[in-house]
Amino acid sequence: MAISAVARETVFALRRQIAKIEGTLPERLQASAPATLDADAGAGPGGDLTIVRRGLAAALPDAFLPIGVERLDAALGGGLPKAALTEIHGLETRDAGAVAGFALSLVSLMLNQAQGLPILWIGTSEIFHEAGFPYARGLHATFGIEPGQLLFSEAPRLIDALWVAEEAARMTALAAVILEIRGNPQRLDLTATRRLHARAQGAGRPVVLMRQAAGPEPTAAPVRLIAASAPAVPRETVAGPLAGSIGRPAFTISIGKSRTALPGQFTLEWNPDERGFEERRDKERRAENPVPVVSLSGGRKDPAAAAGEILAFPAVGSPISPTAGNQPPPGQRATHLGPRRAS
Repeated sequence: MAISAVARETVFALRRQIAKIEGTLPERLQASAPATLDADAGAGPGGDLTIVRRGLAAALPDAFLPIGVERLDAALGGGLPKAALTEIHGLETRDAGAVAGFALSLVSLMLNQAQGLPILWIGTSEIFHEAGFPYARGLHATFGIEPGQLLFSEAPRLIDALWVAEEAARMTALAAVILEIRGNPQRLDLTATRRLHARAQGAGRPVVLMRQAAGPEPTAAPVRLIAASAPAVPRETVAGPLAGSIGRPAFTISIGKSRTALPGQFTLEWNPDERGFEERRDKERRAENPVPVVSLSGGRKDPAAAAGEILAFPAVGSPISPTAGNQPPPGQRATHLGPRRAS
């Protein structure tokens, strides 16, 4: 009996460890509901019962950071996991500003729940020279982030940036850790992302991996979002849209990977005043504010002739018939009948 109990506890410990590696968080169940347990359930530390499911795992409601858009949060299964590695991709170099802006929007949401803790932004010298640093005055005006709340660490090499990220990810004195990397370097493999994901789970803090001009590849992150810029719409006023103005920052967000495996694409606008996201429905906006794509021509009395009229032309190589309708006016000669220039 003792050997059976030890073997059973060993199996449960291995299952919990596999679930942590795969990113499926175990859910603690109440002891008063033993009937809900299945073959994968076991006794956790302190007598609490835990259940580990393959694939999707139920989690506590406060385990996610809601983005604030109902459809996007539902597609992600509640939002972004707080204690996990999350990827934000930019497919092209020109998307670097959109990726950074979307990440700063998430930072603003994280700081609302961090109780004054700072956020560390880590990057290599190459990425900071290519994409630049965030503007301090813009951080406060657009995202409500004080300059002292956002710390930067510039590493000369990728291996140094990964080391700083792993050490920072285990610190509970930080609200979150952001690692910005360009492309698909070989050193950032599945093992490296597993280490970052494990550090995030151990500290209970989010780690955001920003990848500029990168393609999708296998990682340990349970969520991958692809960010790109979206065209801004004119500012809304009491009298309607203000012509020639530039509205709120807009992002096109695509779900590349999630716990629910539900695809989707969303256009989000960041509200600098409310410090939150709002979904923009482009089709509904075009229906409410119809604008002609091409303006009507002016300076003529009659509209253009309707399509479908047939015009007869002489066949190639055939002489022009000497009819009155085919004769050119006096003093003019058909261009194709004139001699070509030697030069």
